[in-house]
Amino acid sequence: MTMLAPHTAAGAGLWSLLARRSRGGAPRRLPKGALLYGPGQRDAGLYVVSEGWVKVTTATRDGRTCLLEIHARGDVLGESCLVTGVRQATAVAMTPTVVTRIPRAVFLETITDNEAYEESLRYLVARLAEQQARITQLVTADSGRRLAATLVQLSRKLGSGEERRRRIEQRITQEELAQLVGATRSRVAHFLREFRNTGLVHAAPRGTLIVDEPGLHAYAEGDRWSSGRPLSPG
Repeated sequence: MTMLAPHTAAGAGLWSLLARRSRGGAPRRLPKGALLYGPGQRDAGLYVVSEGWVKVTTATRDGRTCLLEIHARGDVLGESCLVTGVRQATAVAMTPTVVTRIPRAVFLETITDNEAYEESLRYLVARLAEQQARITQLVTADSGRRLAATLVQLSRKLGSGEERRRRIEQRITQEELAQLVGATRSRVAHFLREFRNTGLVHAAPRGTLIVDEPGLHAYAEGDRWSSGRPLSPG
């Protein structure tokens, strides 16, 4: 299972161009827990994140919640509405957040420039590659390796510090991790205990996590003894 770099760098290039060249609206400040948009809402525009974290979820037919993605500074979200004009997912601020809405007409005008067009393609290709990698994980990897891969991705995208002690700055609940991984909360709790016992994960203040990124990456790639102690299969 190949681990991909997060798409934030590609998103940051597009975000920078939109911020410099577009006539987007004024920044919108959202308190923690505020709804940015919901399913069925008509909105032909996208959002860029300049501060904070936003989670995007969708509901299954049987009422379960699926956490699709967590967006941070430099990310672009809601771009599917550029085509459909109707929101299919729910976006909620996980922290105090600042976003700017870019209307469809402004976005299309902006990307007529060659540099903006190339940045848009780079961003969309990165997003597609990331989604393909997640589908591959769901099909081929057990829940423990999917959790390890998810923690690596969160660490790279949202963490700080040295790679063997990177802190994921925002608290993410076990239920949210289960929604990202496609597993039950009990399985996530089980593997978090194993990761802590083997030194791959450490608890930090305010419910955050410190992770051994290379160790988790090795486990996600198939090494059960990446920290010197065997881990059970998922």
